[in-house]
Amino acid sequence: NSDFLIRAGLLPPYYYRIQPMNRLFAALVALCFIAGLASAPASAASRKTSEANRSASASKTTSKTTKKTVVASSGKSAGSQKRRPVVQAAVPVKPSFGQLAGLHGASDPLDLKSSVALVMDQDTREVLFSKNDSAVLPIASLTKLMTGLIVTEARLPMDEMIEISQDDVDTEKGSRSRLKVGAQLSRGELLHLALMSSENRAAHALGRTYPGGLPTFVGLMNARAQALGMKDTRYVEPTGLSSKNQSSAKDLATLVATAYMEPKLRELTTSPGHEVEVGNRTLQFNNTNRLVHNRSWDIGIQKTGYISEAGQCLVMQAKVSGRKLIMVFLDSAGKFSRLADAERVRRWVESGSIVAADARRFSS
Repeated sequence: NSDFLIRAGLLPPYYYRIQPMNRLFAALVALCFIAGLASAPASAASRKTSEANRSASASKTTSKTTKKTVVASSGKSAGSQKRRPVVQAAVPVKPSFGQLAGLHGASDPLDLKSSVALVMDQDTREVLFSKNDSAVLPIASLTKLMTGLIVTEARLPMDEMIEISQDDVDTEKGSRSRLKVGAQLSRGELLHLALMSSENRAAHALGRTYPGGLPTFVGLMNARAQALGMKDTRYVEPTGLSSKNQSSAKDLATLVATAYMEPKLRELTTSPGHEVEVGNRTLQFNNTNRLVHNRSWDIGIQKTGYISEAGQCLVMQAKVSGRKLIMVFLDSAGKFSRLADAERVRRWVESGSIVAADARRFSS
């Protein structure tokens, strides 16, 4: 009854002083609320829906969310109304630099989905397979392999604590991170997360806190590349979020071979997962390369990367049929296609029918 609704706070204390028709309307709204007939979900923010009785000619709907709920005046209860589906316009996919350059038009005998590929014997430097290997493209988080090389070669204390700052927040792509501003981790943990999980704030913090600051760190990245003969390579920051970080498959094969000489880089890039204590929380991070979980693969070092301008990328050193091979895959179309390309190359090598294949001869 009305007294119960007033005591429950569903009707105002002055209920008996308002006009009879208004009292009826207020009572109906309260009863609808109790019966769960309100059309808006409980999770919506402050949505109010009121309905007139069967003799009303219109119903009134108010919503404080961006989605509108339309209630017809046919007299049906609000609970029986169906919300119209919200149709969102598809966001066009930004083409990669390789697509814009027409590199995907090059065919190859292995039918790889990567527009750029290179397979090289690590010991003999013999090129077993190449496809657009001189093309210079954005390399995304493959950048972090050079970041890790600079940090490890500097022999900085790995137990030194570093605090994530606002400067480490990605303003280039707006990517998310579970490392909140103010979180403190050791340099070793940041290096682990940057190489294994491709953690952008971790990589940026490593460069920012390097002696001399970020400009010095980026300068060292470029100087190291030049010293290695990586003439197609340029870095502007340590994460790979910028499309201005660019290289070629030939240069990246050189980087993989050099990084492989550092035991710490081999260990961290092939780590399946790692837990870190951040404040009062324990966070689990996993490897971005699913192949490290596959026992049939013997991977010595690896790194994945992706931004829309670069496509899906992968570099790694792996032992196949007794040979240490360096594989580079750039600008692969499809989330898992870079891994599928690695599988295609492995089957090809294991088949025993290796013939040095230069896919540029198969270009369309």
